[in-house]
Amino acid sequence: MNVLRKKSVEQTLAETEESGHSLKRDLTWWDLAIMGVAVAVGAGIFSIGAQAAAFHAGPAVIISFLIAGVVCGAAVMCYAEFASMIPVAGSAYTFTYTTVGEIVAWVIGWDLILEMLMAGSVVSKYWGVYLNDFFRLVGWNINTNVTIGSFNFDFAPIIVVAFFTALLVCGTKIGARVDGALTILKIAIVLFVVIVGFFYVKAENFTPFIPPSEPATATGSGLTATMEQPLWQWATGMTPSIYGVAGIISGAALVFFAFLGFDVVATTSEETVNPKKNVPLGIGVGMGLIIVLYTLVAIVTTGMVSYKDLAKQKDPSLATAFEMVGADWAAKIISFGIVIGLATVVMVLLLGLTRVVFAMSRDGLLPRSLSHTGKHGTPVRLQIAVGVVMALIAASCNVSILADMVNIGTLSAFTLVSISIPIMRKKRPDLKRVFKIPGNPWVPIIIALANIWLMLNLSVLTWIRFVVWLAVGFCIYFGYGYRHARLGTGELEVGNQE
Repeated sequence: MNVLRKKSVEQTLAETEESGHSLKRDLTWWDLAIMGVAVAVGAGIFSIGAQAAAFHAGPAVIISFLIAGVVCGAAVMCYAEFASMIPVAGSAYTFTYTTVGEIVAWVIGWDLILEMLMAGSVVSKYWGVYLNDFFRLVGWNINTNVTIGSFNFDFAPIIVVAFFTALLVCGTKIGARVDGALTILKIAIVLFVVIVGFFYVKAENFTPFIPPSEPATATGSGLTATMEQPLWQWATGMTPSIYGVAGIISGAALVFFAFLGFDVVATTSEETVNPKKNVPLGIGVGMGLIIVLYTLVAIVTTGMVSYKDLAKQKDPSLATAFEMVGADWAAKIISFGIVIGLATVVMVLLLGLTRVVFAMSRDGLLPRSLSHTGKHGTPVRLQIAVGVVMALIAASCNVSILADMVNIGTLSAFTLVSISIPIMRKKRPDLKRVFKIPGNPWVPIIIALANIWLMLNLSVLTWIRFVVWLAVGFCIYFGYGYRHARLGTGELEVGNQE
């Protein structure tokens, strides 16, 4: 059994021209940059900073955002190097298949499927919640929820998922244009809210900038408190604490969720015009915009009200800060911004999830029929199937408890992609790289360690769920994927194993 068999780069590139299993190239670097902003700027920009400030870092949440942004940005540059060298659908899955081996690629692909499916379901669910909240704020008597006995069904997630699924079936370029227009609108809303918020900022709210560390107040006792504790604190026997330097780091682990999405952008490499140039450029520009927007919102949120006052609120957000300073009108604008923001996130996650499954299917690790493309150059049947599954999960399930799985799935993918950079540099120095991350091998290794450190700051319960999902993935791989992989059936030649 050879679970570390690898695909050659040449085979991987050749598959992009396979009749009936190829994607149409029509995206530009600007499309990718906007796509990255679209998936990263959602409800989180209005809430996650306030929560991290209130319960983790205080005003130093600004540093948390910068740490998370630098770590994510550095990891994304590793993606950019691979994308400039292997511009093929599948992102981290495809990169590791040519570098580390099949079983590692399967783990990454399985993580990405879980990450994007759960993220898409959670975001679709909350789109319905915020849509109904917006209706309430403007005085419209509309509710998209239907309750039958103890069962609650929300039609709103089905509407938003169906809309973007239809667009993506018609063509990735069409979906990107609609998503781009909505993204520009939500950026305008964010900038408006930030500018207005600066008029309410008070310098004393930034003092102390790094609050002194203090024991954390668990929301439960016994086993519940242990499960909510960061893994490294539990492993070292430390008393759970908030604020201080440890609070900045745990805050960075939390706000890392805000930067998710650029691995999704990398999945569109096969649909990008001149990908070796445009993928690194689009990813870099998008990441820069995200870091600026989130840092500005963090400054405004912590400057408008004291982090101690935010901590007294049940679910603190930017809207909460405006309400606390008497600007209730801002809640309507923020609510509308969230509805627009979440809609664009849904589209990018639908696209990314489909492209990962497409790549794994084309390799035979999942049924090959899933990777068939139609006249628009898109995997129509797969796109519809993904949309149906995501919509049903979002409409009928309470998926919020799985939100942390998005973080750990992405961080694990980032870690393996970073480690793969020096491996591929040594194995294939002859491959043309339009973009190279500097400082090889030390910088990629440091990036990998930084991602692992953020993973260790996630809760014990998140790690338990992650291990369970990995176990399920291994069962599928050994039960189906290994035996049907094209490398194993002889359809493709196994690449260099050195």
